[in-house]
Amino acid sequence: MINEIQRVADLANWSGWVPFTQAVVQAPQTPGVYLARRGNDGALVYVGKSGERRGMGIRGRLIIYSQGQAAVSGLGEAALDRALADRTWLLTRLAEVDTGRPRRATSWAREAIRWTDLYLCWHGTESEAAATRLEREVLSRLGDYPLWNRRRIVHDEQLRATAD
Repeated sequence: MINEIQRVADLANWSGWVPFTQAVVQAPQTPGVYLARRGNDGALVYVGKSGERRGMGIRGRLIIYSQGQAAVSGLGEAALDRALADRTWLLTRLAEVDTGRPRRATSWAREAIRWTDLYLCWHGTESEAAATRLEREVLSRLGDYPLWNRRRIVHDEQLRATAD
């Protein structure tokens, strides 16, 4: 049986899979598409695209996620949604509040990205238009495969499944 990652493997020359923190440093400063999975051997959970991002490309987008500045868009929002639906994660954050150590929203968003234990691979492209085409091809090839991408899942059902 072909898994979801094998379905898109031949669409591009993907990098190797690396932990999110390593991807932030290694990803190219060009437009492109990135894939995310939970854990080193986990299932694919997200397909993302980045344009120029002020000359920082994919790396720039990942930096924004790592800094907690994208809590309401893309992978940052998807990670925070799942963290907020996890009772243990949420109780830990509430305990911080109860002990007088409340955090800012960006800190919670950074913590959510860490909590998801993401591994990424990517393919840099020559332009944002090429990245958009590749992203569409990847999503098309994946068909109805459930992803965290907002346009691709029934949001509440996915969150309930994650919280169980």
